[in-house]
Amino acid sequence: MKRIALILAAIAICSGCRQEPVAGSSNPLLIIAPYKHAGTWVFDEPSRGLTQEPFVAGIPQMIDKLVADIPNAERGFRLIFSAQEFPGYTHKLVWKRKDTSGNWYYCPQFDSEGWLCPALFKFFKEPPKDIYAKAEAK
Repeated sequence: MKRIALILAAIAICSGCRQEPVAGSSNPLLIIAPYKHAGTWVFDEPSRGLTQEPFVAGIPQMIDKLVADIPNAERGFRLIFSAQEFPGYTHKLVWKRKDTSGNWYYCPQFDSEGWLCPALFKFFKEPPKDIYAKAEAK
């Protein structure tokens, strides 16, 4: 019985980076792999029902700056993000306001705002006060 519990715990920990953060969880990291399609940044997350989900309204410009030093980022890069600080995060988005069905965030590093659409709710139950992020080559 203990062995099954340990196996289930290991599975939960290993798959945690793809699961919806739950209140009280320690430090859930989420990962998507944005890429360029039809001139804008998009991402796929089939487990959440998202295919070629576009970033719009200021976010593509932030991504351009974020990946400026990643070779061939337009073919895809890894974006790690969380509602909690994590070791090695490089950028922070600060929640500013709700607007229609999305939310506006401010990035102090780029001194700019961008709008995150309702797909945000596929990753978080509520819009996080802060979103911490890091971009890496695949």
